[in-house]
Amino acid sequence: MQSVLVTGGAGYVGSHCCLALAEAGFRPVVFDDLSNGHRQHVQWGPLEIGDIRDAARLDAVFAEYAPVAVLHFAARIEVGESVKNPGTFFDNNVGGAITLIEAARRAGVNAMVFSSTCATFGDPVTLPMAEDHPQAPLNPYGRSKLMVEQALADYDRYVGFRSAVMRYFNAAGADPKGRIGEWHEPETHAIPLAIQVALGQRANFTIFGDDYDTRDGTAVRDYVHVLDLADAHVAALKRLLAGGSSEAFNLGTGTGTTVRELIDGVGRAAGKPLTTQLAARRPGDAPTLVGDNAKARQMLGWKPSRHLDVILTSAWRWHEAQAGRAQ
Repeated sequence: MQSVLVTGGAGYVGSHCCLALAEAGFRPVVFDDLSNGHRQHVQWGPLEIGDIRDAARLDAVFAEYAPVAVLHFAARIEVGESVKNPGTFFDNNVGGAITLIEAARRAGVNAMVFSSTCATFGDPVTLPMAEDHPQAPLNPYGRSKLMVEQALADYDRYVGFRSAVMRYFNAAGADPKGRIGEWHEPETHAIPLAIQVALGQRANFTIFGDDYDTRDGTAVRDYVHVLDLADAHVAALKRLLAGGSSEAFNLGTGTGTTVRELIDGVGRAAGKPLTTQLAARRPGDAPTLVGDNAKARQMLGWKPSRHLDVILTSAWRWHEAQAGRAQ
C-alpha cells in the first residue's frame, strides 16, 4: 500500500481527503500540529504531530513512511486574522510550504497536491471564474496562497517538482456516516453558523447585505461538498503519480447559492425556520463568487455529484450529533 503524506490531515478538508485516500487504496499519513485540527478526525492512518516549518521533523517522517506524494493542507485560513497579522500567515503558509517542498525533494518525492483557494483571484472580473482568471488577492491570506502557487510553478519549471493546485470555492457538508465534519474554533463559516441557530446555540443568523444585484439581493457563493473536493484531490494525485503535468484546477459547481437560499436549505434540513437579522454589507464582499469546473471535468474526469440538499443534510446531521454528545 502506497503512503501519502497529508499535512493538515486532522483539519476539515484534510480529514475528508484522508477518508477518500483510504477508500482509494492509499495509506494517509497525517502530519499536523493540531492547532486547528482534531486528533479524533485522524481515523484512516497514523498521526505524526509536528510543524511544517520544522525541517528535521519532516525529514524524519519522510524517512519513516517513504510517501509517494504529499497532499498539503496545513495553513492558516482566517481572512480577518491575516489582515491583523500578515507576518504570521506568510511565515506559516509560505515559509512552511517551502520547507515542506524542500523536505519532499530531499526524500526523493516530486509530486504535491496543494490546497489553494479562490481567494487568490480577488474580485471577480468574469463569471464563472476559470483558471486563467486574473489573480489579484484582496488580503494576506489569499496572497500567501498565491505566493505558494507561484513558487510551485518555479519548482516545476526549474527542478521538475510537479504539483496540482486545487482552488476551492466553499467547502461544505460532512461525511454522511457521521465520522467527521466541519469543526472550527471559533466558528466563522456560514453553514455551521446557520446550523448553530437551528440548534439554539446562537440567537440568529446575520445576513450581510440584501441589496446586491443577485436574484434575491443577497450574496451568491459556490458550495461544494467536501467529499466531492476529496474525490478531486485523489484524481489529481493519481494523475501526478502517472506522470501528469503540473496544473491548476478550480473546484466549483459552476452555479451558486444565495445567502437566503442557504438559510432556507438549512431550515429544511433542520425541520425549522431560522431566525435572521440584517446587517450592512461587509467591506470586500463580492456579490457573486462562482467557479468554472470545465478544466477539472476534462482533465480529472471530475464533477461535483452531491447537491446542496445533500451538503446541508449531512452537515446538519453531523452537528446535531455533536450537540447531542455534548449534553
